[in-house]
Amino acid sequence: MIAPASTIRKRLRLRHLQLMVALSETESLRRAADELAMTQPAATKALKELEDTIGVSLFVRHARGMEPTIFGEAVMRYARVVFEDLDELRDELAAIEAGDIGKVRIGAVMAPAPELLTHAIVALKAAHPRLQISVQIDTSDVLVQALQQDQLDIMLGRIPDGFPALDLSFETLGEEALSIVTRPDHPVARATIRPRLAELATYPWIVQPHPSPMRQIIDQTFRESRVAPPVSTVETSSILTTLSLLLDSDMLAVLPTSVAHYYVELGTMAALSTPLRGRLAPYGLILRKNRRIRPATQLVIDAIRAA
Repeated sequence: MIAPASTIRKRLRLRHLQLMVALSETESLRRAADELAMTQPAATKALKELEDTIGVSLFVRHARGMEPTIFGEAVMRYARVVFEDLDELRDELAAIEAGDIGKVRIGAVMAPAPELLTHAIVALKAAHPRLQISVQIDTSDVLVQALQQDQLDIMLGRIPDGFPALDLSFETLGEEALSIVTRPDHPVARATIRPRLAELATYPWIVQPHPSPMRQIIDQTFRESRVAPPVSTVETSSILTTLSLLLDSDMLAVLPTSVAHYYVELGTMAALSTPLRGRLAPYGLILRKNRRIRPATQLVIDAIRAA
């Protein structure tokens, strides 16, 4: 019978968790004891104390050694998490001691990058110059997986349809329209009459890969307009690759309107007046529900909300 949480909190010791981590790595009580500089009887006693504390058997003993039960596998997994959190604590304490607040890893789709995210980072660096920030720009499907795999602390984007996301929270930040863009001196950019979608489909297009929401909107536009989609396409989610291809060819691309306006003002792109039928779902701030928010991460969250 599983012991109450209060009993586990009172009787659990750090050496119990250290032993479980060592057992997960060595798969041998003798080698685990050696790794922890314990005698084998002491390790056996510590393991018995842990099983008595929790109330279930954590290992099956047999002639070939020990095999973890389903309960043992769960305890080993959580023991590793405890020590990973302790490692993070040590890194954060060292950063504070050095006058550095810490590091925050942000993942974002393109839309919030030119304005919202830029303004938030500028404000943060002015107030906290030693705060380390890394930014990954990609599609929502890529970023959500990175967030769930602990490769990101914060995500600005969408949770794709059908994606298992019970462990994620979503806070709406804004909406984005889409614009068709090309180089400033492209023939369709100089046209006095708004080009029709059928005319644009004769040019090569740069599109985001499936299953990104932006690609779904592009496909929806051609489908609902009863226009055959472009036969010549390049798939990429890289804004640098998109910009380079636009400047050196007659290709067209689709970008969030906020991103398109940024490059239009720089004189490196032209936005066409031809509308796209669909509209992307709102993007938002996405966090993991089951993860502690560190002070540095909270600073970034507050700055994003303010921006």
